[in-house]
Amino acid sequence: MSQQPKKSRRSFLKKAIGTAIITSASTQVVANSKNVITLSQHFEPKKYAANDQVNIAVIGMGIMGFNNLKTTLQVPGVKLVGVCDLYTGRLERAKELYGKDLFTTRNYKEILDRKDVDAVIIATSDHWHDRISIDAMNKGKHVYCEKPMVHKLEEGAAVIATQKKTGKVFQVGSQGVSSIITDKAREVLASGVIGNLVLVETWNDRQGGLGAWQYSIPRDASKATVDWDNFLGDAPKVPFDPVRFFRWRNYQDYGTGMAGDLFVHLFSRLHAVTQSNGPNRIYATGGLRYWKDGRDVADIICGLYDYPATKTHSEFTLQMRVNFVDGSGGGGMLRLVGTDGVITLGGNSMKVRRNKTPKYPGYGGWDSFDTFTAAQQEEYKKWYLANHPPLPPEVLQPETEYRAPEGYNTDLHHHMNFYKGIRENAPIREDALFGMRAAGPAIAANKSLYERKVIHWDPEKAVEM
Repeated sequence: MSQQPKKSRRSFLKKAIGTAIITSASTQVVANSKNVITLSQHFEPKKYAANDQVNIAVIGMGIMGFNNLKTTLQVPGVKLVGVCDLYTGRLERAKELYGKDLFTTRNYKEILDRKDVDAVIIATSDHWHDRISIDAMNKGKHVYCEKPMVHKLEEGAAVIATQKKTGKVFQVGSQGVSSIITDKAREVLASGVIGNLVLVETWNDRQGGLGAWQYSIPRDASKATVDWDNFLGDAPKVPFDPVRFFRWRNYQDYGTGMAGDLFVHLFSRLHAVTQSNGPNRIYATGGLRYWKDGRDVADIICGLYDYPATKTHSEFTLQMRVNFVDGSGGGGMLRLVGTDGVITLGGNSMKVRRNKTPKYPGYGGWDSFDTFTAAQQEEYKKWYLANHPPLPPEVLQPETEYRAPEGYNTDLHHHMNFYKGIRENAPIREDALFGMRAAGPAIAANKSLYERKVIHWDPEKAVEM
């Protein structure tokens, strides 16, 4: 990776450090105070003319369907005109919340056939994402599709091709991609403040049944209230099972496990920060350690990924983990470790800490120097000073923290970007190709885990090699 221009790095440091004091006592001087910077909000909801109204329908009214709907209706000029789900109780709940005249159906094609539907939110089980997305775009609808974009690696190409062919707006629902914290992290990394990126550590751990997808099952769940045959789709035909329907994430036939649900979020944000297309080598391990409730997916998974050097970053290794049996209480983090510092991202904040790798190795301490004879030590000191002249002092701010403003909502920002793409033809960062470049390595982790092998991945084409 080419080194960042000195002027760029120096100007960024000047903004971040402020009035730190430089002394000549050491080549690295640590400023005394921590900087806390509140970022400005990148968007402000605005009113639109009547002809800019976007009529939305939701396909899949589970947890994410209801939550996406609640968020999307906060965007000015968005109107709900219909919902689809395979469980009648959710359709009835939608009418309780949004009006008894709301159009409801069990058949998603009835939503797509409506002329008054401009866009759809797809929040079904993973194994329906590709088919409904393709059908929707071919029917002239814009698509907001929950992550992961696809259920299987071979499904991505068709979704990408359909978006390209139809020209419809398509956005995947990993909200962190739109975050102002993500944008700031990308700026900081590109400035070279932490040197060359060498390692990324990221995890998303949980503790408890709900975090492990042991979702509540309604007491009226039956073949009369659930369209089981339609739910199965292209999955293997099995007898009706309410557990498989309401807890579908726990089964490979319908979901993509921890990797597809949570790795994909981590990949999306990382790729947005690094401007990377993805890794080229993937290996994962893990297993089912605790939640032995009939599921056939892991409850702990660890992945290792090698990223090749590109124009935007040096080559680095990613280590990723999701643990549903976390006795520490759960939590998540994304840390980008460079040669000269680290960037740590939380939900609505980010910390930058510099700790520059010394140019010279030094001597003494945990070193072979003390094993030399006294005469050799004196000779070595003279040689070292002659060949390693003193460096000018440099100020290092111990830590700078960036925070989103109070009330900032990443989910709302992501939905607003979707409608901005529809109304203003604004570019969509998390389009189908971006979505596959995040979903692909995540789903490939499952393949590596279950087949116990390294997966070689083409990050440019987003296909297995």
